[in-house]
This record gives sequence, C-alpha cells and structure tokens, in this order.
Amino acid sequence: IAAMHGGEILDTDALPLRYAGYSTCFRREAGAAGKDTRGMFRVHQFDKVEMFVFTQPEWSREEHDRLLEIEEELVQELELPYRVVNIAAGDLGASAAKKYDIEAWFPGQQRYREITSTSNTTDYQARRLAIRFRRDAKQLEPVHTLNGTAVTGRAMIALLENFQEEDGSVGIPSALHEFGAPRKLGAERARA
Repeated sequence: IAAMHGGEILDTDALPLRYAGYSTCFRREAGAAGKDTRGMFRVHQFDKVEMFVFTQPEWSREEHDRLLEIEEELVQELELPYRVVNIAAGDLGASAAKKYDIEAWFPGQQRYREITSTSNTTDYQARRLAIRFRRDAKQLEPVHTLNGTAVTGRAMIALLENFQEEDGSVGIPSALHEFGAPRKLGAERARA
C-alpha cells in the first residue's frame, strides 16, 4: 500500500489518508532460526488484512494510537485473552520508530504469541518513495506512514486454542454469529 502514492505530492487537506487492503504475503523461510518450524504459526505464505495511513508528522502518534485501538477492538470482539507489548527500541526493525504487538494467549503453549502489530515508520518509507505533502506554498515535507495488521490466520489459531471444548468442538465468539458463523465447529462430529 505504501507504494500506491509513490512520487506524489499529497493534498494536505486530504490527510490523513487511511486504507485497508487484503493481500497474500510471502516469507523466505517458515521458521526463524529453528523457531516455529512446524504447524501453522509461521508459514511461507499467509493472507492478511493490513491497515495503512499517510499523515502529517504532527498527527502520526495519534494515528498510531488509532490503529492500535482498532486492533484491540477486533481482538476484544473475538473474546481472546491478550496483552499489548510496546516493542523495545533495540528490537525494532530499521523502518519502525515505534511498534506495538498484540499478543494473544495460546493455552497449548502456555504463553502469549503475537497475532497483530502496528508500526509508526515516521518518514522512513515516505522519503524512499518520495511521498510528500505541501506544508505551505513553498515547503514540501515527507508524510509519515503507519501500518497495522487487522487480522491474519494467527487469530484463527488463537480461537481454536482458546475455545476448544471438552468434546473436541470449538465455540465461536458471538461477534462472528451475525456474519453467519455457527455457534460451534465440530459439534456434530464430536457427538458421533
């Protein structure tokens, strides 16, 4: 989504520009240094819904908080136990100035694991992509860009682990019922 406005001067009055996109993503390796080499948690290919914001520098902190609030709301609606982790500066990638991870509880592993994250990359991406806005009649500045994962397959893994019942069926959070989800998965099979 970042490259969508590459080389452009964005209309200041239109900022912030907020987008959401669905895409298939790829990793070079499924498992980092021997971690998560089996199962569904870290795979070569996965789908996600990503949120992306282009904004003025003075609004980027507020927009970052907004993305985090959306991610938290989604996790709360799914009734998942979770925590928010403010990533330490030494653990940030080159592009992120600040990053939060939302980690859901995975009872099978007896630990919290990341299911979403949101990053404020300030002007790192915008400078490289020449995405600017006009501060006044003469002054051009790079915008700030932010991104946040709305949902990936990891949320499904957390749902399966947290809502599996004694009979092997899996309860489905009520927020999904209005979209046609059943109350349980596997209830018929578990009774057979």
